[in-house]
Amino acid sequence: MPVFSAYDGTQLAYHEKGDGAPLLCVPGGPMRASVYLGDLGGLTAHRRLILLDLRGTGDSAAPDDTSTYRCDRQTDDVEALREHLGLDQVDVLGHSAGGDLATLYAARHPKRIRTLILVTPATLAVGGVVTDEDRREAAELRKDEPWYPAAEVALREIAQGRTPTSGWDVIGPLLYGRWDAEAQTHRAQSTAQKNLAASEAYYGEAFFDPPATRAALTAMTAPVLVLAGAYDGGPSPARAEELAALFPGGVCQVQPGGGHFPWLDDPEWFTRRVAGFLAQH
Repeated sequence: MPVFSAYDGTQLAYHEKGDGAPLLCVPGGPMRASVYLGDLGGLTAHRRLILLDLRGTGDSAAPDDTSTYRCDRQTDDVEALREHLGLDQVDVLGHSAGGDLATLYAARHPKRIRTLILVTPATLAVGGVVTDEDRREAAELRKDEPWYPAAEVALREIAQGRTPTSGWDVIGPLLYGRWDAEAQTHRAQSTAQKNLAASEAYYGEAFFDPPATRAALTAMTAPVLVLAGAYDGGPSPARAEELAALFPGGVCQVQPGGGHFPWLDDPEWFTRRVAGFLAQH
């Protein structure tokens, strides 16, 4: 397992899978160990995945200064990894909350980005907000599923600022396009793979300047793919389209039947779109 030293001396780990040109993968969660990304639906047949364990997660050490868990400050860790790999430019993939981190990295180091792929990304860094309406509309697409009635009640309670009476797990199926055994196992592993304290600091203490970030992104010339899931409420396909439009070279594709982890729902579709995008550039 390779490690490198971040700017503050924290030892960070990353995992390599597959062959070919490197693709630096930034996990979400927030602050979930990169193991949940797996092989990204078989993308390892096309690229060498560099799966970063963010500080305090997976095999990476915890920092002495917990304020460095902030999303905006972890851009320095991504840059340190690029330098460690000896790459002048890098292909970056960010998932979910890692999408905010990858977006901020691109805004601050635009010349270091060869291509950028944002998979069902969070958009707080650019001022985006996932609304209760987004979640409700996405959930209603699943109304014929046997688990939907309980999930719908839970979503309504969350929108009212209450903890669901049936617990948070009941909305788990909404994150997946297929609530099968693989998805259920993936969901069950989530808590053990996350650093919950770091997760709170990731967004809770972060500083964002959306106007400045959006302005910086308009000057970025690298090709950008924003990939959304048709069943995902955060972000919805409409929000993903808005994000893609911020980049001069941005395109958005929506995976039919895809949820928040689209490489699990239809690995072939996901791999074909991502690998095809990378091959074009």
